[in-house]
Amino acid sequence: MATIESGATVSSFFRESLSRFPGNEAVIAEEGVRLSYQDIGRAVSSFATKLALLGVKDHRVALLMGNGAAIVVALHAIWEAGAQAVPLNPDYTERELDEILEDADVLITICGTAQNDRIGDLLKRRSRAQVLVLDSVDLADLVTGTGEILGQLPHPDSLAILQYTGGTTGRSKGVALTHRTVAVNVMQRDEAIPMEPGKERILCVTPLYHAYATAMALFPALSSGGVLVILTRFKPEAVFDAIERERITLFAGAPSIYNVMVTHPEFERRDLSSLTASFSGSAPLAVDVLERWQRVSGAPILEGYGLTEASPIITFNPRHGPRKVGSVGPAVSATQVEVVEMDGGTQPLAAGIIGEVRARGPQLMKGYRNRPKETAEAIRDGWLYTGDLGELDEDGYLFIRGRKKEMVIVGGFNVYPCEIEEVLFTLDGVLDCAVVGVQDPRWGEVVHAFLVHDGASLNADLVMEHCSRNLVRYKLPARVNFLQVLPRTAVGKLDRTALGKMAGELVRTGEPE
Repeated sequence: MATIESGATVSSFFRESLSRFPGNEAVIAEEGVRLSYQDIGRAVSSFATKLALLGVKDHRVALLMGNGAAIVVALHAIWEAGAQAVPLNPDYTERELDEILEDADVLITICGTAQNDRIGDLLKRRSRAQVLVLDSVDLADLVTGTGEILGQLPHPDSLAILQYTGGTTGRSKGVALTHRTVAVNVMQRDEAIPMEPGKERILCVTPLYHAYATAMALFPALSSGGVLVILTRFKPEAVFDAIERERITLFAGAPSIYNVMVTHPEFERRDLSSLTASFSGSAPLAVDVLERWQRVSGAPILEGYGLTEASPIITFNPRHGPRKVGSVGPAVSATQVEVVEMDGGTQPLAAGIIGEVRARGPQLMKGYRNRPKETAEAIRDGWLYTGDLGELDEDGYLFIRGRKKEMVIVGGFNVYPCEIEEVLFTLDGVLDCAVVGVQDPRWGEVVHAFLVHDGASLNADLVMEHCSRNLVRYKLPARVNFLQVLPRTAVGKLDRTALGKMAGELVRTGEPE
């Protein structure tokens, strides 16, 4: 693989794998699809040619697709055609997508059949040119196409991805990443967790529109000549089957997934011997879960830490080298990580002292689209201020201790209370509301909603029905409680700390909603 100082791109990594391993399997998907590197190359070329003829170069193309081989082809074709990819959650509601697509100003949207059937009118309205549907039938046609790989690779400093992430105001921010920053992060990850060329078989069960899945499954597999095995959705039995059948060497999981897997009745009876390592990120992993997985599988779980704004990897426990339980590892190469005081944010703290985590390196974002103020707040003097609390040990290993932000992490997904509160306020009869996160053994955290209403006939079922129409599933409150008044501080600000304690006590005592 190229050096970090080079002008490599993820597209050039893929072309190198295509050249070295043309007949090797590249992508295996649940729908019975098994594609070689030659197959993927032809499909990418054919679809990229189609996109180029539609004039996508230097424009943005939305990608709204579930897990499968088609999203892999579409992403690489967007880059081959000289456009910027805007990967989005295919389960988002119309309300959630509308504001994002308005901000992204996409020329074309590529979606699956299910998304076109559900929200096709919105996609047409928010795409300046047209909507393209790409499913397994279309993919089969592309594989037999004769398209040639476009001659010119993307320029390293051109925009590669516009990845939307939540904001404390409740509105999503578009993180602009260049081909250089994404490729650098691939190489940084490879130095910490090197791949064996042409040999790795990586299982992906997390959504491929998300930065974690691309960084820890898609890019490592296709950049090393390995095989990417994709499950449409997480089901523990399907994971066990895939590991056994496909002889998976690396498993890209998440804490919520490991929590389910280690408590499954089949866990200790299944053959996990092919695994050489597993990955975890997006949220803290309980030590007992980590130790049980490692004991049964015989393979270590490598924990890391990152943000979308950092392409996304900042730290990782190494594949070959010292690993520390409870730590997310040392900084990846060419990256500095510091823990600074929470008020000024400029004075590095000594080892063992908790403060705000900040990082700088060549993988940082170009900025937030159309958000100069938020960009300036996030990146100061070249440092990305994460809003997360942590501490470094004497060896430079980072331990995450909490968050300054009010963000809740549900199963690895960022959930911002303000967005849910905005939805709750649109429900007739709601006078006041607040949302907090509560620890959960399966999901890490879940959302707990408190409402004050005007005495109208309002109950938890009606609230959940309203939320289900306006929010993706992982943002839905796990519990709804009604109060006469929300707790506030002496200056009238909402006291989320008091609400968090109240929510925890309600869950502990099992009091009814």
